Amino acid sequence: MAMVNKRKTMTINSTIRRQGGAAVMTIPPAFLKVLDLDIGSQVELSIEAGELIAKPVTQLVRKRYSAAELLKGSEHMAEINRETAWAREGDPVGREII
Repeated sequence: MAMVNKRKTMTINSTIRRQGGAAVMTIPPAFLKVLDLDIGSQVELSIEAGELIAKPVTQLVRKRYSAAELLKGSEHMAEINRETAWAREGDPVGREII
């Protein structure tokens, strides 16, 4: 198959078959390549005007933080705790849960 533009319409027939308790259909490798999908990618299935629409799910990549990044600013916690110690002193004055 030639190089395909994402704006160009591609059509192929695929047969729905049973696999275990699920109904499955095959997606050709050319379709996966055009959509930049791979095995394990997720798609959102919807029905619009009687047509089955499958759209790639774009997930936000969760940033992984290092321990140093997570602890950045923690050196100021001792100072903050000293400045707010007054708020933690004394007996309950209302219906606080202790």
